[in-house]
Amino acid sequence: MTDERSPGLVLHSPGGTRFHFDPGTLCLELLPTGGPGPYARYEILHRPADLADWAGRSRLVLPPGAVRITNDQLTAVRALRDALWQLTAARATHGPDAGDPADYALLNRAAARPPLAPQIAPDGTAAPPLPGDGDQLASTVARDAIALFTGPYAERIRECGAADCRLLFVDTSRPGRRRWCSMERCGNRHKVRALRARRDQDGE
Repeated sequence: MTDERSPGLVLHSPGGTRFHFDPGTLCLELLPTGGPGPYARYEILHRPADLADWAGRSRLVLPPGAVRITNDQLTAVRALRDALWQLTAARATHGPDAGDPADYALLNRAAARPPLAPQIAPDGTAAPPLPGDGDQLASTVARDAIALFTGPYAERIRECGAADCRLLFVDTSRPGRRRWCSMERCGNRHKVRALRARRDQDGE
């Protein structure tokens, strides 16, 4: 369900800096759209069109108008996202057996609906799924989350190593040593701080 572009999203830091963030899987691409509690201030899914826009920018690469979304379906997707935030954060901190049973129940309810239908192109590559609705989009995201939580990378769900960044990702790298949400943002900031610290030590 992807095209040839780099997977992931282009995000903006609080300071306005653009950076590429690949959380490693579809379900975690939904988390930067907002979230529960303190993350509500980052909410960008205010209208059904906002969710449709996210679907087009996600690794689903859905074309404009491919997903019909009602206000109720938007509310359901936001509730799913908030549950995913809490489950993913809990698992990143406490391991694969962490998380609120109520959040798992919400995830299972969303996954029980039919998902978007995948397609294959004549050249054998994945093509955008067939058009669908908001419930199918939610099911696709929920099933992706269940595959992540029960799959080989379940113990590689992590929070960015920067003290002021809460972005969550799954480390799919072969060595399994990914620390940052993005090398061009938090990874680079860490390098700059480390360089300054060495220079300060050398100057003493």
